[in-house]
Amino acid sequence: MPTEPAKGPASYFPSIEKKYGRPIGDWQQLVRAHLPAKHMDLVSMLKAEHGMGHGHANAIVAHVLSERQR
Repeated sequence: MPTEPAKGPASYFPSIEKKYGRPIGDWQQLVRAHLPAKHMDLVSMLKAEHGMGHGHANAIVAHVLSERQR
């Protein structure tokens, strides 16, 4: 049975893991460790401290923050 492709921020996860060499869970935990913080502050942290591109950083932060709202 075919699985449905990831949608939203999670659609970036395979390319993030490939490009930055760490599992998504590591990145998510890093973001969680900086909570509470504003969305863009978290994005800026990933970009400045880890060299992540804006789209990838935004996808991780958006996913982590959406989990907290459930």
